[in-house]
Amino acid sequence: MKIKHISHFQDTSVSKLFGLTPDNEEILSFELSNKNGMKVQIINYGATITSLQIPVLNGDLVDVVLGFDSLESYLASYNLPSAPYFGTTVGRYAGRINKGLFTLNDKTYQLNTNNNQNALHGGNIGFGKKSWNVSNITFGNNPSITMSLSSADLDENYPGELHVDLTYTVTEDNELKLEYKATSTADTIINLTHHSYFNLDGHDSNVLDQTMFVDADKILETTVENIPTGNFTALANHDFDFRTAKKCPAIIDNSFVIESSNAVAARLYSSKNNLQMSVYTDQPSVHVYVGGSCFDKLKGKENANYHASSGICFETQNFPDAPNHEHFPDSVLKKGSAYHQKTVYKFENINQ
Repeated sequence: MKIKHISHFQDTSVSKLFGLTPDNEEILSFELSNKNGMKVQIINYGATITSLQIPVLNGDLVDVVLGFDSLESYLASYNLPSAPYFGTTVGRYAGRINKGLFTLNDKTYQLNTNNNQNALHGGNIGFGKKSWNVSNITFGNNPSITMSLSSADLDENYPGELHVDLTYTVTEDNELKLEYKATSTADTIINLTHHSYFNLDGHDSNVLDQTMFVDADKILETTVENIPTGNFTALANHDFDFRTAKKCPAIIDNSFVIESSNAVAARLYSSKNNLQMSVYTDQPSVHVYVGGSCFDKLKGKENANYHASSGICFETQNFPDAPNHEHFPDSVLKKGSAYHQKTVYKFENINQ
């Protein structure tokens, strides 16, 4: 049996066997918790969050992310007509790249295409479908886990061998912190993000009664295939102007331009649980997603039936297709340089 080098972390208090891959590789589930009772469960398949339980005012724990009970269900979800990417780490490049083509250092690369002849979320075997190594775990206050992945040169036709470290931290202030670091053996492009579907009413509910705020005055203009045109759409008098908080839309798949890295980029609020999630990021965009073709009574964890409005994604990232637009934020990671990204999801009980 092939086992990752994580046996010294197999303390029963933090890890358990989650399942076996088709080639008999053990996938483990790890739990981090703080003194308030907040708990997150993460598997090393895709560095994926499977559960995120938040304490609410009545003393209950509410699981606020969609997911599956078994590894088999995660594996099978990638065979759906449109994979949901529940809770996964998306890479090498989150979002779409037009026709899977980009030019770097005067050389054109043709990536594997997997979405209407475009490259989406890293291609056929993105980072969410890979087994990550667990390189560190810390205990006590603000416990954390670091998962690491090496992506070979020309993996999905991306140049350079890329090494990624992702650290999840649960703080005593009920924050889930994500810190990404990456280096490459050659110049390459990179855009990593987290793909949890959040629902503050609980993963077996719907998000349409929750309100959202996004600190953006424009979104990326896109084609019918959701490829950025290079232009921006002003949000004044637009249905997607969430600078004043309003109900979650039933369908949305848009990149909001975030100007400030110091303020709250986005916020989700549940009046049912008096629970608020604030999103902080140093990335130039939050891609907000609800709906899509992957939900048609999809069976989730705890026998839940997931549907188009079961969850909402806040994908903090660079712009989709940035390598093909000179005026978009730079997506190139130079050999010898370091990629560094931070995102925080903070949960607060709001007394009414």
